[in-house]
Amino acid sequence: MSEPPARSQPMIAVQQLSKTFDRADGAVLDRISFELAAGETLSIIGPSGCGKTTLLYILAGLLPASGGQVSIRGKGHGRGDTAFILQNFGLFPWKTVYENVVLGMKIRRQPPALCRRIVQDLLDELGLAELARRYPTQLSGGQQQRVAIARALATRPDLLLMDEPFSSLDALTREHLQNTVLGMWRKKRLTYIIVTHSVAEAVILGRRVVVFSDRPTRIKTVVDNPDFGRDGLRDQDCYFHRIRQLRRAMERRV
Repeated sequence: MSEPPARSQPMIAVQQLSKTFDRADGAVLDRISFELAAGETLSIIGPSGCGKTTLLYILAGLLPASGGQVSIRGKGHGRGDTAFILQNFGLFPWKTVYENVVLGMKIRRQPPALCRRIVQDLLDELGLAELARRYPTQLSGGQQQRVAIARALATRPDLLLMDEPFSSLDALTREHLQNTVLGMWRKKRLTYIIVTHSVAEAVILGRRVVVFSDRPTRIKTVVDNPDFGRDGLRDQDCYFHRIRQLRRAMERRV
């Protein structure tokens, strides 16, 4: 079982955030507000098309908000210390595993010796060392996603955003990679936000779970998940209780 970080200055503060793409279609995100402390983990779940991915893009600085404010460590969004794992892995097919993982560090012009050390450590930790010279097309889906995780962590971010990163994988591979993310969190206490359609995944990976409504998207409820990080959680009654709680929350009207 994990204890929530001591509350002080929030690492992420989202206040009355709104996003509209087309005025005729109305708002996608409607006055979304939440805070996240450093070292805390957050799952976001809600109907398809409700704006979960849009929120991540705004947090990453890839989309402007239409209203409200986003602050990360007291600064505006779009910082260099945020990493983003996409649903489709986002690997370059013409680059090897090693070249994909080291790419962000090269863009930041990190010293070659540091790049080699950090990338090799990550490849070893994620079981990819023997695959370093292979190309993405030579890897399974689970291996490709581990490469995407390694690439995200290579730049040593303080915030990791994940957009349904395991949705295309089979159940056993998905569970294994959920455990991988938990293991990395236990080791590094990396702050992360994951968007998912899976209620079970939201419980496994989020110390808190935000439930979104349908569009115009608002926060229906925020569910505390104090059993997050507990060993063998999938086999315990509290896990199934939390899943039922979330399902009831998703069925309720705003």
